[in-house]
Amino acid sequence: MAKQNVAEQFVDILARAGVQRLYGVVGDSLNPVVDAVRRNAAIDWVQVRHEEAAAFAAGAEAQITGKLAACAGSCGPGNLHLINGLYDAHRSMAPVLALASHIPSSEIGLNYFQETHPDRLFAECSHYSEMISSPRQMPRLLQTAIQHAVGQGGVSVVTLPGDIAAAPAPERAAEHAMVTSRPSVRPGDGEIDRLARMIDEADRVTLFCGSGTAGAHAEVMEFAERVKSPVGHALRGKEWIQYDNPFDVGMSGLLGYGAAYEATHECDLLILLGTDFPYNAFLPDDVKIAQVDVRPEHLGRRTKLDLAVWGDVRETLTCLIPKVRAKTDRRFLDRMLKKHADALEGVVKAYTRKVDRHIPIHPEYVAAVLDDVADDDAVFTVDTGMCNVWAARYLSPNGRRRVIGSFSHGSMANALPQAIGAQFTDRRRQVVSMSGDGGFAMLMGDFLTLVQYDLPVKIVLFNNSSLGMVELEMMVAGLPAYGTGNHNPDFAAIARAAGAHGVRVEKPKQLAAALKDAFRHPGPALVDVVTDPNALSIPPKISAEMVTGFALSASKIVLDGGVGRMVQMARSNLRNVPRP
Repeated sequence: MAKQNVAEQFVDILARAGVQRLYGVVGDSLNPVVDAVRRNAAIDWVQVRHEEAAAFAAGAEAQITGKLAACAGSCGPGNLHLINGLYDAHRSMAPVLALASHIPSSEIGLNYFQETHPDRLFAECSHYSEMISSPRQMPRLLQTAIQHAVGQGGVSVVTLPGDIAAAPAPERAAEHAMVTSRPSVRPGDGEIDRLARMIDEADRVTLFCGSGTAGAHAEVMEFAERVKSPVGHALRGKEWIQYDNPFDVGMSGLLGYGAAYEATHECDLLILLGTDFPYNAFLPDDVKIAQVDVRPEHLGRRTKLDLAVWGDVRETLTCLIPKVRAKTDRRFLDRMLKKHADALEGVVKAYTRKVDRHIPIHPEYVAAVLDDVADDDAVFTVDTGMCNVWAARYLSPNGRRRVIGSFSHGSMANALPQAIGAQFTDRRRQVVSMSGDGGFAMLMGDFLTLVQYDLPVKIVLFNNSSLGMVELEMMVAGLPAYGTGNHNPDFAAIARAAGAHGVRVEKPKQLAAALKDAFRHPGPALVDVVTDPNALSIPPKISAEMVTGFALSASKIVLDGGVGRMVQMARSNLRNVPRP
């Protein structure tokens, strides 16, 4: 049997950790690893056009599967391109192992061609970033990096000089059992008892939920029923908590809607469940607040807490529910449900006027039709900006759909490369990229990756020829829009030229058929929808300063936007409110 080199041993360890793909762009210092992947049947090399796309794809794969994913970049500029996607994966708590190949080890520190210091550069966007300096060091260092990524939820970066990758591996490399999943964390009895007392003493309790409620839907619903609590959510909590929720009062924050803001401010105990919601301006400062989170560093960093509880949401509620007295007074809950329904009815009326005849097409209409025709288990990847708004207000979660975006890092151009990673996990599952024209154009080269691998990703392009969210920010600041316009080509024609299905939609009556045709197409498809650049969205609460900003930017029309099927849910929930 031929002796292994370090690169082969590296790839073997990745495969043993469950990695099935390595996303990246080939390059000189990376060649030994790419060749090792070529000869290893357990792992595939996925050639992207830009390393940033590799990191986004790996992050999306990790979020879909909950398992370790991996990406790689060659020395210097190659691995530097990974950094934006790695920031996103790290802030999304996606377990990703990034390989940063490096210049020859004998030249490090001598200003060699393409020299950088990856072990330093990636430190801020990773739990672990170290360089392998000898073949004997590699197995333990890589296994340690894997355990950091999986155990802590986030990114680990391993820097590997090309000459060490090509060197013979030790004959008896140290290998040990690796962490493959995270454990449940149960709070201490003292914290559970204190939280139970706070709940029993409170007349009005509100729950505000984030992505940490994944897997805890039943427990949150049981708890909300026991304490008669309205349930609001952050954007990352929407897919986990909004569906089948008779206590739903919508979403707070810049993209919010409904009565979540009022519910969090008019209670006398707010419980934050699994959320690192960053906008403290939307959180109250005059009510008691308790926070439950599996990551202790999240506790109290957004707002002052009266109680911090370190634990999984599911484990915490399982322990808490039996200790809390059932409340019978649901007047606060019913009042918030009524406010929520009224708020949604208002924006629906603003949205529905001749929307199916409006040209340019309302982006809200596009999102509503997309929600109707997409599969019940579709994966949506969502570009940052106005696409976030339309996804937040129109995509209907059901416990089977997934919605992935750069919700914590806020990067442009995330949706297309994330769709690549999502689609590789299951070619039979529908994956839809809700792309803005600005974000799509930024990493448009990786549309060719879809074509090369015949990935059946469907791109729904919201093409308003502008950076809409930036225009909104300028308006709020009282500034005229400047530098936000895009002179776009016919993106559908570009898709067809690349060998994919492409269609351009300019009239509302063409939309549903175009989407259905694209979804039936067996390969990659792009639907270029020309949307109204004047259709913007405002947050649920705006300050006097913001109003002034809008007044100074009167050249734009600002629409409230609709909320899709959520109004039907609110109406349904309202039936449970007793009539006087």
